[in-house]
Amino acid sequence: MSFTVYFVRHGQTMFNYFQRMQGWSDSPLTPRGIQDAKKAGQHLKAVKFAGVYHSDTTRTQRTCEQIIAANQYSTPKPQTSMNFREQGYGYFEGGDSGQTWLIAGARHKTTTYQELISKYSIEESRDFLKEVDPFQLAENDQEFWQRLNAGFNILRKNQTDGDQVLVVSHGTTIRSIVHHFAPEIDIISQGPINGSVTKLVIDNDQVKVLYYNHYLDNQEY
Repeated sequence: MSFTVYFVRHGQTMFNYFQRMQGWSDSPLTPRGIQDAKKAGQHLKAVKFAGVYHSDTTRTQRTCEQIIAANQYSTPKPQTSMNFREQGYGYFEGGDSGQTWLIAGARHKTTTYQELISKYSIEESRDFLKEVDPFQLAENDQEFWQRLNAGFNILRKNQTDGDQVLVVSHGTTIRSIVHHFAPEIDIISQGPINGSVTKLVIDNDQVKVLYYNHYLDNQEY
């Protein structure tokens, strides 16, 4: 059995615009974010979805609504899954992104997120952030992947061979999935932009990344 999953990053939010940490916390879509969602809907309007999922955040729900509204087919009722949430940032939720990653990377001689994941890895960045969280509520890599793997198992349980599935999720989550299953793809120089599409094929044993971070009209969908 295998099925196709279109992972879409939600549209731009207020926290994205202000460059603040946004994991399990939420903020509304900006006007640009609504346009991001509508553009994703246009890119995927000819895909007949057998399953639709979004994380348990308003920003993915609103993005999902726009994608469904543009679709040429009747779509199943969206299912909400906390398994496809963004990485949890604990104490640093809502904080300035640059300052947060300076704190996380300081003892490792890095000053930015890009420098941190380039010198170490996106996996280690989670562990480093947990180390400096005074409340120890940030997700480390093991906790993050325990949640994500449970999400993939839900998809495998619910979907059938040949299905096409929509999952509206988050930037670091999608970036991490791609790096985990296709480490040869460059996720360092650019994360998935708001409204971008990343396409996977999932079977019983593996996950294959067909493309990452497509958002231009002339790209494959």
